[in-house]
Amino acid sequence: GHQWLPAGLVPHMLAILLAVPSTSCSAMQTLTLRSSKDQMPVVGLGLWKVPRETTADAVVDAIKAGYRHFDCACDYGNEAEVGQGLRRAIAEGLVTREQLWVTTKLWNTYHAPEHVLPALRRSLSDLGLEYVDLFLMHFPLAQRFVPFEVRYPPEWVYDPDAPTPTVELAPVPLASTWAAMEEALPAGLARNIGVCNFNTALLRDLLASATQPPSVLQVELHPYNQQPKLVRFAAQHGIAVTGFSPLGAGSYVELGMAGEQDSALRDPVIQSIAERLGVSAAQVVLRWAVQRGYSVVPKSSRPERLAQNLDLFGFELAPDDLAAIATLDRGKRFNDPGVFSEGMNAFLPIYD
Repeated sequence: GHQWLPAGLVPHMLAILLAVPSTSCSAMQTLTLRSSKDQMPVVGLGLWKVPRETTADAVVDAIKAGYRHFDCACDYGNEAEVGQGLRRAIAEGLVTREQLWVTTKLWNTYHAPEHVLPALRRSLSDLGLEYVDLFLMHFPLAQRFVPFEVRYPPEWVYDPDAPTPTVELAPVPLASTWAAMEEALPAGLARNIGVCNFNTALLRDLLASATQPPSVLQVELHPYNQQPKLVRFAAQHGIAVTGFSPLGAGSYVELGMAGEQDSALRDPVIQSIAERLGVSAAQVVLRWAVQRGYSVVPKSSRPERLAQNLDLFGFELAPDDLAAIATLDRGKRFNDPGVFSEGMNAFLPIYD
């Protein structure tokens, strides 16, 4: 089943079992999660920064284009609209709930054990679902609790009306948050649980205390931020990986967190591979991720891009291509709370 893998792919990546790809979009490749044996589609649609008013249509359009994996979060502020889109698609007979993969994430303000399941139930209620396929801890940061009725989603700043609005943290150990997340499994509220934005030290510590080890690690991965040690560590421990912002700078340019020149899609190395293979730069970057053995959740609102981002299984990057892309790594992180929190009168580094 692995004869399609490029010869240069390091053997430890085989720890993550991939289904055999096919040239057709319909045969979406999947990652098999360790504990549940559930199949997570390797390409999903990221819902971060999709405006509420277009979210429901975007979800239906994506399902029509062949997407089955949707990467949501309380913090994205559009879960109710995602739910509307999912309900519409199911009602129209485009898809069944069982064919969908829906991920949500626990926001930082709900880390205290007594708030974890209520937060998940709120997401489920917004999404109109009885369970999610994956429940992730969004950041290894616990913030001071904000009740639903005060503000939802609560975002980063504790009190936007304070004279100096800032992020207020709470002394909640990650292990106690994780133990509460584990309860979502027997309760039937989530089929799998995992973490985002963890480094190897945090993962190692979590593995030492967890009853149920994390099934998935979601982190920022693109040609300018390749994190090879982290990807390798996860594979070694049977943790499937999802790369967010897999196309790099895109969404961050409009936030003023990146410049156009930061885009790997414009990199001459990527451009020349794309030209040779007759595919787009985005397809090269996403295919590279899939060949590294992890899943990706790119965002696109344009129908032709949506389809293109799924169409990764009719071509392959050669070992030389992989080697060339490996040289592009700059450790360039666009989503870094240690940087963006300074705009909120706070300093929240999680990466050294």
